[in-house]
Order: sequence, then structure tokens, then C-alpha cells
Amino acid sequence: MTELAALGSSAWLSSIGASFLLIGLAEFGDKSQLVCMTLAARHRGLPVALGAIAAFSLLNLLAVLFGAAVAAWLPEWIVTVAVAVLFAVFGISALRYSDDDEDEQIEEKPSHGIFATTFTLIFLAEFGDKTQIAVAGLSSTNTASAVWLGATLALACTSLLGIFAGQRLLNRLPLRWIHRISGVFFLALAAYAISRLL
Repeated sequence: MTELAALGSSAWLSSIGASFLLIGLAEFGDKSQLVCMTLAARHRGLPVALGAIAAFSLLNLLAVLFGAAVAAWLPEWIVTVAVAVLFAVFGISALRYSDDDEDEQIEEKPSHGIFATTFTLIFLAEFGDKTQIAVAGLSSTNTASAVWLGATLALACTSLLGIFAGQRLLNRLPLRWIHRISGVFFLALAAYAISRLL
């Protein structure tokens, strides 16, 4: 009985490791990590991290529970248009920043607003994405709880790396350049989302 339990826990742990490695490598340098990096350069890191982790936790739960069919609930073009509009709004807002705006206005934004912004951006951008489909595929052949845990830990790590890079690297730039970079980045993501429809 103990040998069977040991085999079961070994398989569970190996499923976590395989999910962590596969999803972490797939998401490294992907748009959600860049979103975290950009937002963390302009806002406090904790609500960005919590928003990203909450979004990925929910996305992975949906993938594990419903598999690849979850992406079919809404037509792909509706999700793509929503992502493009959201990114375009954030890009235009960032580009409209002027030197007359005070730094404190950005720092004093309520944490729940930054959390909600991060959650919404990442949830819409990653809904039906390759990593969510990979999680659904992995959960069909492995223990669902192990796949969820491994994938969520991997996505949390890539998000935290993005936040660290955003706060350490982008914060050295003048604030107006951070806004310009993030504005161009979000507009590029909007254009990429629209190009997927063509």
C-alpha cells in the first residue's frame, strides 16, 4: 500500500514538474510577461503580481475543468477584438502622458484599480492562448490538480520576473519615456491582435 502511495505521489510531483517546465518555457518572453513588465514600471509591483496570478489561476482552472472547449465558448474574433480595443486604449492613454502630469498621480492609483487592470489585460490576452490549451492537453493525460499547480506556479514565476525587470530596468528611464515605450508596446499588441483576424 505504501509503495502504491509512493508511486502515486511520485507521479503527482512529476506532473507538477513537467507542467511547470513546459508552461514556463512557453510563456517566457510572451505578451503577458511583457504586460507585467510594463505595468510594474508605472505602478506598484504587488497589485500587478496579484492581478496576474489571479488571472492565471482562473485561466488554468478553466483549462483543467473544461479542457480546450473553454476557448470555444466565445467566438475567437470577439475575444481578439476585445483584446485589441483594451490594448489600444491603454496605449493611447500612455502616449497622452505629458511632463505636466505629476509622478504622484501614478503612484497614488488605488491598488484595486491596478489589480483589476492587470487581471483584465492578462485574462483577455491569455484566454484561449497556447498556454491555456497546453494546460488543457496536459490535464487530459495527467492529474488535473498537479497540472493546475505546476502551470500556475510557472506563470506566477514568469510574471514576477517581468515585474522585477520592469521595476529594475524600466524605472531608470524618465517617466515620459516609460509612458512612450508602454504606449507603443500596447498599440503593437493591439495591432498584433487585429492581424490575427486577417
